[in-house]
Amino acid sequence: MNYRFRGAIFVSLKDRVKILIALLLVLNFQGAAQVRKDTTLILISNITVQLEATQALNDLYNFKFDKAEQQFRWFKQKYAWHPLPYFLLGLSEWWKIMPSLENRDHDDKFLAYMDSTIMIAERLHDRSPEYRIESAFFLAAAYGFKGRLYSDEDRKEWRKAAFAGKRALHFLEESKEKENLSPELLFGDALYNYFSVWVRENYPALKPLLWFFPKGDKALGLKQLREVSYNAFYTRTEAMVWLMRIYNSYENKNDQAHQLSEYLHQTYPDNPYFHRYYARMLYTRGMYADMERESKSILARIDSGDVGYESTSGRYASFFLGQLGEARRRPEEAKKYYLMTLEFAEKGNATKTGYYLYSLIALGEIANQQGDKALARKYFEDAKKKAGRKDEAFKDAKRRLKNLEKGD
Repeated sequence: MNYRFRGAIFVSLKDRVKILIALLLVLNFQGAAQVRKDTTLILISNITVQLEATQALNDLYNFKFDKAEQQFRWFKQKYAWHPLPYFLLGLSEWWKIMPSLENRDHDDKFLAYMDSTIMIAERLHDRSPEYRIESAFFLAAAYGFKGRLYSDEDRKEWRKAAFAGKRALHFLEESKEKENLSPELLFGDALYNYFSVWVRENYPALKPLLWFFPKGDKALGLKQLREVSYNAFYTRTEAMVWLMRIYNSYENKNDQAHQLSEYLHQTYPDNPYFHRYYARMLYTRGMYADMERESKSILARIDSGDVGYESTSGRYASFFLGQLGEARRRPEEAKKYYLMTLEFAEKGNATKTGYYLYSLIALGEIANQQGDKALARKYFEDAKKKAGRKDEAFKDAKRRLKNLEKGD
């Protein structure tokens, strides 16, 4: 039994629709920077500032938050009048959230930094015409990131998400020109170009919601994302993350997604999000020896208490290893890792996920094969109870229960 990933498996249609609506509202956070290259971007394009920020950004994405924030706080002392340091400190908090979106421990601090970014940017926007475009960029970025958090499935603060998205779009309206976009500021336009078309193609029922949105260009969006990932400074890594996810989940380009995941993991080996995505791509592509190594490494790092390695990463890694145990016909090994998946999922309040549900079904099948029909029935019933009625896991568990009854 192998439940290999095919794109965005284990995500319900209802959840996808919510995510995509929120995406159209708030992922234009850099669209406000749709300006011509001859527009003066005073601090963003300052080479000295970029050199000073290089190591700090590397530390941020490598989960060395203390070192990154030390540099960002120095920026705050030096550029207290500018939104850049506040935004970077907020971005640091965002990446503390990324490994486990269920965890709200960093929400308040993240939102506070984004609110500070907005306050400083609004002041600069209104009082300094030469910084108008640059401040609009940060206003849209801060509102966009706030919207992304509010629209998360574990928060469901849709009104706040909609308001943040509306504000982000307001600053988008300031700059309508789309010629010769700076690679640094192209990211939001790229995401909008891709997803505005993708939603129309895959969810026709949502088209009425998109009447007031400009038409995008999906191919152009991908091209722009590649350009940002090659040439931008502040947005380069974020562009790579989205390109990786798009290739894997929507474009069925697993080779390209794997290459990006490998690069990101090798470049930032202490980033748990990149680590588990790399393990996921190895699993998807059937590279089981490498997947086993990386999955066991993830579990070891959880045991060591490494920053950001927690139940979500453990749920991924243990499920992959459970699948590998089954493929090798080692039921006790498979059982060990599937039980570990259940433990991680319960710890992370993620008992509706595919990893949890299919681990229950796998454990039921192993119990059935070992002659313990009562235990098998319990696992199948648990999976059926936890799954939504339209989930494939619900149908699978129901079918296995019927087959179990026929065998009695």
